Amino acid sequence: MVERLEVDLCVIGGGAGGLSVAAGASQMGASVVLFEAGEMGGDCLNHGCVPSKALLAAGKARARQQGDARFGITSEPGVVDFAAVKAHVLGVIDAIAPMDSVERFEGLGVRVVRAQAQFVGPRTVEGGDLRVTARRIVVATGSTPMVPPVPGLPDGPYLTNETVFGMDSLPEHLIVMGGGPIGIELAQAFSNLGSRVTVVEMARIMAKDDLELVDIVRCHLLEQGLEVLEGAAIRQVAYPEGGGVRVTLGMPGEDAPREIMGSHLLVAAGRRATVERLNLEAAGIEWARAGIAVDQGLRTSNRRVYAIGDVAGPYQFTHIAGYHAGLVIRSALFWLPTKVDYRAVPWVTYSDPELASVGLSEAEARETHGEIQVLRWPFAENDRAQAERDTRGMVKVIITPKGRILGATIVGDHAGEVIQIWCLAIQQKLKISAMASVVLPYPTLGEANKRAAGGYYTPKLFSERIRKIVRFLARFG
Repeated sequence: MVERLEVDLCVIGGGAGGLSVAAGASQMGASVVLFEAGEMGGDCLNHGCVPSKALLAAGKARARQQGDARFGITSEPGVVDFAAVKAHVLGVIDAIAPMDSVERFEGLGVRVVRAQAQFVGPRTVEGGDLRVTARRIVVATGSTPMVPPVPGLPDGPYLTNETVFGMDSLPEHLIVMGGGPIGIELAQAFSNLGSRVTVVEMARIMAKDDLELVDIVRCHLLEQGLEVLEGAAIRQVAYPEGGGVRVTLGMPGEDAPREIMGSHLLVAAGRRATVERLNLEAAGIEWARAGIAVDQGLRTSNRRVYAIGDVAGPYQFTHIAGYHAGLVIRSALFWLPTKVDYRAVPWVTYSDPELASVGLSEAEARETHGEIQVLRWPFAENDRAQAERDTRGMVKVIITPKGRILGATIVGDHAGEVIQIWCLAIQQKLKISAMASVVLPYPTLGEANKRAAGGYYTPKLFSERIRKIVRFLARFG
């Protein structure tokens, strides 16, 4: 027998966005049903942000054990117990999981259904033994790894971010297909743990980030011993009978194909929206390969249905899913007008050094605004960076000639933390004068933000005109 239920809100997907909507709406008095066929917490908790940062932390710990001649400290390379590393990663997931658990959400009053949901009408969703008719529906099914159509790739045991954290042994030679944020983070994590790593990228690594600052990350990767092959066309993948993987490449400037052998292959070539099995046609919802089409209020072509997070794009970040969730609660529960604002979307690649961005890049700003001004401040001129002997990187800020902040990119230690003040500045439409005049603690990396902002005024403050004014006023005592 199929149970029938009418509710205020039905949420499909128990990842970051869906859980935020379900928890908020239920606590505000709405009746809520949440469908999740997989793991509560979605990709971020189980296969993405959380385990990758835990693995990066383990790799950094081993790198520190090797000592640092900059401080006069020497040591032997640390021995890696990969079973313990895996236990550490799973332990971090387990520590966070209770916040996303079925028990917690049922305690908040949410009806949680562990089943695949699909539309059977414009307002009706069915999953398991339950058919739900809802006043509003939210699709928050996230995304899954995209596997490119490379000959031979499906014939063997390649890895993705959904399977790489389940390995029982450290790869001897890991080949990473894709040089985006996921590929670079995992490549560096395994390199720090002792694996030989080759990154294969068909364009350039971290292609969506500022080229000038990506160069700093690239140089450090090469110094660490990673092999980075850019502009490489992957022609074929094979899995020899003796084990391992063989990747055949077409390299720029090379007539003959190049072959590389590895012990494992990790596919990190992007992600695609998860829309299969939703039967979106039954609800009149338009979608494409990029995901579900939404308007500026995150409504689909069916006005009673919203789509949020990765499945709606254009940014596949956990923090954007959370942002979307807040907008949907405002619209679905209170009927208030909403409109997405992506001016201040931040993103971070947690490499070493980190690369963080918010707002427009230099290239985007030139295309959109024409005349712009670029402000820079290197960490080599920051006292905290000097004290910690890590002067790699800089703060780079893009502004209009009148001082309106358009974007910022930072490469360096803790860039993901240092960027946050620029997120606030862009979101609140502050001018560069606000950043230049703020009082910050000394010595901190964040002072580089203030110094970069001050660069806007340097030509005016130290001009000949100001010199004349100072000399004139000095005559009067």
